[in-house]
Amino acid sequence: MTLVNEMARLSLKADAQRYFLGYLWWIFEPLLWVGVFYLVFEVLLSSGRADFLAFLAVGKLSFIWFSKSVTQAANSLIGNRGLIGKMDAPKWLFPLAVCHEGLYKQMAVFALLMTLLLYQGYVPSVAWLWLVPLAITQYLLILGCGMAAAVLVCIRRDFQLLVQLGMVFLLFISGIFWDIDSIGNAALRENLLLLNPVASLIDLYRSVLMQGSAQILSQWLTVLLESIAILLLLTWVYRVLHYWIARRVVTQ
Repeated sequence: MTLVNEMARLSLKADAQRYFLGYLWWIFEPLLWVGVFYLVFEVLLSSGRADFLAFLAVGKLSFIWFSKSVTQAANSLIGNRGLIGKMDAPKWLFPLAVCHEGLYKQMAVFALLMTLLLYQGYVPSVAWLWLVPLAITQYLLILGCGMAAAVLVCIRRDFQLLVQLGMVFLLFISGIFWDIDSIGNAALRENLLLLNPVASLIDLYRSVLMQGSAQILSQWLTVLLESIAILLLLTWVYRVLHYWIARRVVTQ
């Protein structure tokens, strides 16, 4: 884990040095995304929600963490072709380092989100403590999905485009700018939350941060078990395909 942490820190430092504003982009980029969506769905289309800014911010800022981390992790094996060809290290180290880098950035984004909610008049409650297990659960989900994306890109580079398209699809079906509770069919809503853990996590974040509800144990456990299952499966895949991944990366 020390190696993963060091790889993430070095990548963050190198990334910050490429831009004039450096580390400030950790905050500015998510703010710009929220601003663009707010302009479209509130100013132009009039969402009709009095709390739309907070509603959008909770959804978009948590979704960006997932989408950016998984998309970047998809290229982690191919992007480290030279290093993989020279050393026999566990291949999961590379997507894990990318996801860990995203975790550091998200800490700053969560601080931004808390500030925004306080500015909007939301009062911290005991339910906000759920933010920690929810963030850990999302991190586990990101690890599993990031590892899966990296393997798929090893099989065919075309999957890199499909991963990006998949993120756009998730953006529209995860309730970022619309409320999942607006789905009239209860069975359809439950199936969406079950089959789309990203949508379920966003719903959970809103429950604890905006509604102050701590009655989320059952829904959270479902997402946690899904995330652990995906991560364990991909860990096994990386162990079984250890040498195949190395050959595939080097020969592409």
